[in-house]
Amino acid sequence: MEELTARLECSKPTLYRAINVLKDTLHAPVVFDPDVGGFRYADAQGSGAFELPGLWFTPAELQALAVMQRLLKDVGGGLLYEHLGPLSKRLDELTRHQRLNLGEAANRLRFPAIASRAPGALFQAVAAATLQRKQIWIEYHARGSDKRSERTVSPQRITHYRESWYLDAWDEDKAALRCFAIDRISRATPLEQAASDVASGELDAHYASAYGIFGGQADKTAVLRFTPEPARWVADEVWHPEQRGKHLNDSSYELRIPYRDPRELVMDILRHGPHVFVIEPQTLVDEVQCQMASALHRYDKT
Repeated sequence: MEELTARLECSKPTLYRAINVLKDTLHAPVVFDPDVGGFRYADAQGSGAFELPGLWFTPAELQALAVMQRLLKDVGGGLLYEHLGPLSKRLDELTRHQRLNLGEAANRLRFPAIASRAPGALFQAVAAATLQRKQIWIEYHARGSDKRSERTVSPQRITHYRESWYLDAWDEDKAALRCFAIDRISRATPLEQAASDVASGELDAHYASAYGIFGGQADKTAVLRFTPEPARWVADEVWHPEQRGKHLNDSSYELRIPYRDPRELVMDILRHGPHVFVIEPQTLVDEVQCQMASALHRYDKT
């Protein structure tokens, strides 16, 4: 006992606490040997040795792990948690720390997936092809056109966007970048051919330039004006990395957003109802007016 307290430069109570951590938290086979009046490792399968875990975490790091574990359970309807089962089990062991109360993390943190879509039965096949850098043949059922098509694609990235999963891929037949909702892939066959690689910069320019999930270089700028009440919220929102906004003299808020395909932008504009006015371009003004008129006409018919 005297040797241990001297080498660790601690008191006897601190030493006992350290030994309890070794036994209870790290599951070390520490036993008290009355013959020698001290502690030792129990004979582990004849070797008499025990290796401490290779990962050590501070309390703040363990709290971060607890948050990550909850995210794994919630993001994508539990998909990541299912595929990372062994890691999740290990995180359970690491975060089961009574003094930090990390076991409460699951009850105290919520990441609800609102309006989410199931990732689809072929998510694993698509993810494997993406990570292994292999081409994949798919049958795709497009939502917008309700048409089926067969394609050979080179997966580039998998994107989790607004609670849905998408595959960014190089379409070998059309020689162009395309985006596919993974849950709309009805059949998938991995191929032996190596996937064509597209540079990260080119992928970012194609998929991140314009507003929303639809790819392509932005060629228009939407100018939106929000009334004072929602302006307090909209001014703090990020609609697009390259957006520009400013407060006007009447306390309204003007937001400029680069876009190419108006479909998703129109949906986001409509959710603000009478609190937003589209200034330009005229094509976007016309589209929003058409959607509103169509909705009003439907109510008039009822």
